[in-house]
Amino acid sequence: MRTGNPTLTTDTFTSAGRVVPGQEAMTIQGTVNKTGLFLLLLFATASWTWNMAATSGAAAVMPYMWGGVIGGLVFALVTAFKHTWAPVTAPIYALLEGLFLGALSSLLELQFPGIVIQAVGLTLGTLFALLLAYKSRMIRATENFKLGVVAATGGIFVVYMATMVLGFFGVSIPFIHGSGTIGILFSLFVVVIAALNLVLDFDFIESGAEHGAPRYMEWYGAFGLIVTLIWLYIEILRLLAKLRER
Repeated sequence: MRTGNPTLTTDTFTSAGRVVPGQEAMTIQGTVNKTGLFLLLLFATASWTWNMAATSGAAAVMPYMWGGVIGGLVFALVTAFKHTWAPVTAPIYALLEGLFLGALSSLLELQFPGIVIQAVGLTLGTLFALLLAYKSRMIRATENFKLGVVAATGGIFVVYMATMVLGFFGVSIPFIHGSGTIGILFSLFVVVIAALNLVLDFDFIESGAEHGAPRYMEWYGAFGLIVTLIWLYIEILRLLAKLRER
């Protein structure tokens, strides 16, 4: 069982074990409910930084944006290593990521009016379309499918890490981060791979419910799905920004 999402590794649900008599088991509906809760929390803090940018200017939201990035990373790592803490740490992660996304979205909206509603619509549309395709078995998470998505996700991670490291030395990877044809095609490729990771997440959560994982794993499964959705939204924003720059 593979997933490109680093928060949902191969042994995530098996290491959690099965429920014992008298203990409630993880369900798909429970995971869906918690994913909805995370989206509401994320939207609440994102709206706050968005409104702050509109009333006080972009500079006012920068501390919250960086605080959201760093705090979100910390709580993501804590959640990834301490699955039993997910009922507490995962909602905090969603709140912190909302601060970041609201600030980032407001800055891009100032440059490209209307880009945020397009990105939100495309992200949610992709989520529901892939969920429908997965439930109807139009898309199947076969082993070859999983291997391909995981390999592509790993390649994207390597490129992003190389970009960050080289950036410390004033070196940039040409073309892929620009608004030229190569840059747009690269962003489109990343968006497709991020979207396909949703299919792997659906399969992983379904497998966890079938495995009889403990109830707290609903929080962790929803956390993993939110991580992928945030990645997809950011990549769609990047793609739309490149298209607008042309």
